[in-house]
Amino acid sequence: MTQRILMSGNEAIARGAYEAGIYAGFGYPGTPSTEILENFVLYSGIYAEWSVNEKVALEAATGASLGGVRAMCTMKHVGLNVALDAYMTLAYTGINGGLVVVSADDPGMHSSQNEQDNRYIGKFSYTPVIEPSDSREAKDFMKAAVEISEKFDLPVMFRITTRIAHSKSVVEIDPGFKPGFPKKKMDVPWEKYVMMPLNAKKKRVLLVDKYRELKKFAETTELNTEEELSGDIGFITSGAAYQYVKEVFPDKSVLKLGLLNPIPIQKIKSFAAKVKELYVVEELEPYIEDILKAEGIKLEGKSVFPLIDELTPDIIRDSFDKFKGAQIRNPQSASRNQSVPSRPPSLCVDCGHRGVFKVLSEMGLVVAGDIGCYTLGALPPFSALHTCIDMGSAINHAYGIEKAGEPPDKVVAVIGDSTFMHSGITGMANMVYNGGNILTIILDNRTTAMTGRQPHAAAGKTLMGKAANNIDLEKLLEGLGVPLVAVIDPFETKKLKELVSVYLVKKGVKVIIARRECALLK
Repeated sequence: MTQRILMSGNEAIARGAYEAGIYAGFGYPGTPSTEILENFVLYSGIYAEWSVNEKVALEAATGASLGGVRAMCTMKHVGLNVALDAYMTLAYTGINGGLVVVSADDPGMHSSQNEQDNRYIGKFSYTPVIEPSDSREAKDFMKAAVEISEKFDLPVMFRITTRIAHSKSVVEIDPGFKPGFPKKKMDVPWEKYVMMPLNAKKKRVLLVDKYRELKKFAETTELNTEEELSGDIGFITSGAAYQYVKEVFPDKSVLKLGLLNPIPIQKIKSFAAKVKELYVVEELEPYIEDILKAEGIKLEGKSVFPLIDELTPDIIRDSFDKFKGAQIRNPQSASRNQSVPSRPPSLCVDCGHRGVFKVLSEMGLVVAGDIGCYTLGALPPFSALHTCIDMGSAINHAYGIEKAGEPPDKVVAVIGDSTFMHSGITGMANMVYNGGNILTIILDNRTTAMTGRQPHAAAGKTLMGKAANNIDLEKLLEGLGVPLVAVIDPFETKKLKELVSVYLVKKGVKVIIARRECALLK
């Protein structure tokens, strides 16, 4: 007997993966994708892990697929940049067991450093891109994604956005459902999986052939649905934007795209012929719009609706009214949020990072920062962090500043323990190898705090709750050849300031591990 329950998009993706017989899930925590694996791990009979970064996660998921099981890899949009080397070539090799890569985009940059639109990566790589518009589709489309992956021998990108990930809607499930976890025979012929030029040139031809078949599939798949209501105005849309269009224009015809790559050109041309005016409503880039205009389809898109930030029903309504020269029906909507007092984020009251940034602020140092809770050190009252661009960049930025001729005793890199494990180790190795003189402070709070306190490789526990081989940061640094390593409680600010002063003027690479458990872990 089925039950109707409320699920977030992330919960529904986890459920869909389970029902699709996905056995193995790999990922790195990153908002808005984190809760997918946190819910997937609750199901019995599966394997799930937090990998040290997204590239490792995708390569491990690929290995699981080669081993014959169905696999999933989850990450936020910028995480796919880290895994892109693996992803692009995986399109050439293909898969064995079905492989779905969840990319969670963040329109509005709620918890991200950019508004990157990963639909383009699907087009760039010739891989299918699927996007649900609510939690029900998030569950059902996951099962479709696995089927498409195995049918076309390709990884499938499952693209969601923050609103889909975190909003809740009704999903039907069978509480007694017990999936099988199909396992294919492991078959790894070198002609398929060794991408030296001899094989890669042939695989490139096969990939283009697969894409031609995908284009035919796009015209008939039920992932794309047409709602023919009014003959005057039609909308082409997808994802969360579909919900907004239906709210604002409930009586207008809509073509909702669930398969975003390839685009069903003939289906869209047929739809366009039925309406007098055609509009594309999509968040972020004019991805659909540009493809359709290149096909000669007359429409309006970003000339009406904004290019920046996530959409809302009010924004769509007001933008359309303005374009039509009509009186805006909600003149207060544009300034609605301005009446709400701002509440800028800040470090928790008893966060150990506060001691570090207090010291660095007092010393007036240039601080190269990284991605994590500690990025908030850039804000008052500390105002003691000056760069934050991508995961693992702090050490390399500080090192590069030194190579530009700036005094190394005026520059410090700060990086969290989870971020160091993710992509800081290579920067440290590079600095040791090439003879840097930078002080790095590892802000070790024993967790991946910013995304909800997930464990990592130096935190002693796995996603499945088992005790882990805990990587010792001190021994790791020693193995990398770092000559000076000290561990200190960041609340001992007087000692910390003295230690920083001493280390800044010493030659060579040096590291201070400021270790205090995240207060929220308690």
